[in-house]
Amino acid sequence: MATQQSPATSTPGDRPAGAAVDRWSLVFAAGLISFVAMLDMNVVNLALTDIANALDVSPTTAQWAVLGYQLPLVALLLPAGRWLDQVGLRAALLLSVACFALCSALAAAAPWASWLIAARLAQGAFGAVLFVLMPVLAATAVRPELRGRAMSVPATLGPLGAVLGPVIGGLLLDHVGWRAIFLVKLPICLAAWLIARRDAPRGGGRLRMPDRGSLADAALIGSAVAAVLLGLTLAPDAPLWLLLALPSVPLVLFWLRRPGGRPVASVMRASGTAPVNGSVLALAAGFAANHFLLAQYLRREDGVSATTTALTMLAFPLGMVVAGRFGGRLADRWGARPTALTGAAVTALGMLLLIPVDTDWTSPDIAWRLAVAGVGMGLNGGPVQALVMTSAPPDQLATAGSAVQLSRSLGFALGPALGTAATLYGTTEIAGVRAGLTLATVAAATAVALLTLHHRTKSTNRNNSTSPTKGAKGPGPSDGSLSTASTESTAETDRTISSRT
Repeated sequence: MATQQSPATSTPGDRPAGAAVDRWSLVFAAGLISFVAMLDMNVVNLALTDIANALDVSPTTAQWAVLGYQLPLVALLLPAGRWLDQVGLRAALLLSVACFALCSALAAAAPWASWLIAARLAQGAFGAVLFVLMPVLAATAVRPELRGRAMSVPATLGPLGAVLGPVIGGLLLDHVGWRAIFLVKLPICLAAWLIARRDAPRGGGRLRMPDRGSLADAALIGSAVAAVLLGLTLAPDAPLWLLLALPSVPLVLFWLRRPGGRPVASVMRASGTAPVNGSVLALAAGFAANHFLLAQYLRREDGVSATTTALTMLAFPLGMVVAGRFGGRLADRWGARPTALTGAAVTALGMLLLIPVDTDWTSPDIAWRLAVAGVGMGLNGGPVQALVMTSAPPDQLATAGSAVQLSRSLGFALGPALGTAATLYGTTEIAGVRAGLTLATVAAATAVALLTLHHRTKSTNRNNSTSPTKGAKGPGPSDGSLSTASTESTAETDRTISSRT
């Protein structure tokens, strides 16, 4: 266990994570990492045609500039959490940020398609580590009673990067060229690396290669996700392609019986956060489907310009950023679960208001509804992540973080495919868009229901538990609020964090 030191006698880099010193610079670094990682998932989409023309390949081959990043990202999230539970966070953070930036530079310099795809595959692997590190870094940088607002920083900046990706990509393509979309991330990565090098606590375990079991787990998860994504992507041309998704079921079941899957199931069972992770997936899928369909609708043949589309879609992240500033504070004061539940409900309301979209709607008509949905996402993001991290056992923070990041990443990946598939049920173009927006709203409503289910599960567990220890004043709220965690649990969490970092 690290020895507590006073701020006057220790340097920032030497203070243990469990000390009563809040490192908001590390929270900001987690936000930068979240922004750039989510930006990377969307900024490349607009450049596929330019990449295909420049490297003289087919559009299908060029699409692997996107899939090459997403597949290892999703496949390695859970193994990365298991690996990070065994190594020093500082060393893993510095290595991952540096290698992520290096892969971006290699992608920008790609002389042919195979080079580009290889660079993107490697970047997705390091991106998976960064996705897991974000909540862990934010959670360990501040005192437990401040984690709600700390978690709101990466939870807000991440989706902001996802939404701003197409806007930034369009501007760079019009004025600089496709290689710039890979280089634009380098200054952000450099800033995050410098902050981590200066302020991240020193010590912890040494880095080592993942074991063979983790690599086998990654292969199983990656194959399952690839099967689902391929089935959904090809289904609009022929619904029979959905049969490709069937092998994902036995692959996931087999993985759950392996050493890599059992800890994930165990941490969700012990903390009761399976419904919360499900809500994260559902809300992310609804958001991604909604954003994708509206952008495509606005850019139809008789639609508005790219600039007007970008400005209209910016209403969502603006609402999210404004609300995200208050989401963490509300979670610290009133509880994480009520705040997250309120945010999911507001997001569902905003999406519901968008379903009647029609050709006579102006951009402001769509923008204010998007802003409502964005406010809900801002209120939900940080508190729901804090709810998961607080409920998890103290020695499994990285595993819990990887599970929630996997849920969010799966939602972002599946959303556009699900929305596109839903448009097939419309007899006209506008009817198809409405069908897709309806599906997105149903996904958001499902997130509300799952968060409610989590509350009932926690209440049931509390009622079935043994009586409070002698001298206790009674059970506190069952909403997962960080401010009501017991002194013993908080101390144990801080001791574990201190020993690991």
